[in-house]
Amino acid sequence: MKLDDIRREYLQDALSEDNLQDDPFKQFETWLEHAVASQLPDPTAMVVATVDETGQPSQRIVLLKHLDDNGFVFFTNTGSRKAQELKGNNKISLHFPWHHMERQVIVYGEAKPLPTSAVAKYFLSRPKESQLAAWASAQSRPVSSRKVLMETFANMKNKFAKGEIPLPDFWGGYCVVPTKIEFWQGGAHRLHDRFIYQRQADNSWQITRLNP
Repeated sequence: MKLDDIRREYLQDALSEDNLQDDPFKQFETWLEHAVASQLPDPTAMVVATVDETGQPSQRIVLLKHLDDNGFVFFTNTGSRKAQELKGNNKISLHFPWHHMERQVIVYGEAKPLPTSAVAKYFLSRPKESQLAAWASAQSRPVSSRKVLMETFANMKNKFAKGEIPLPDFWGGYCVVPTKIEFWQGGAHRLHDRFIYQRQADNSWQITRLNP
């Protein structure tokens, strides 16, 4: 297999100063709407990058669950690797890889823990099986086999067979408050369009075109 021969041209669209919105959240919402309308698989999927105490980055795919003027929201087990790394260093990066549309968005910022009320509201909105899975999984920690995992799931299903499933004390969420947001649109001959929004001291946004 010759990996250096795998390439294609990016010709779908272009991005210019004239069609950029002043607010990066509005620009993101517009692109997300396009991703949903194009029936892109998992349009809310984002790569979440964190760094451990040795400086080693790690990544995983998480679903975006809410967006407002404060930032980008996701939920996770607070014992997970990402949550433990954020406890030591709350700097974070999100990456939305919308390859089908020849677009990417990269978010740089800080992850702020959500209040319990917001976490509970989301947790109770999940399908029952997903709630049970949250209880059954000690996320990121070793498990001897899938059989053991499924047995734990079955035990939780029996334990919470009646009534609502309570919020685990190890379940939480984060709002990623951005300092920078980059929008990337593929261009012909690798001359891509890249614009980065940088938050200023007065909370306004400065927009700069970047070389591809």
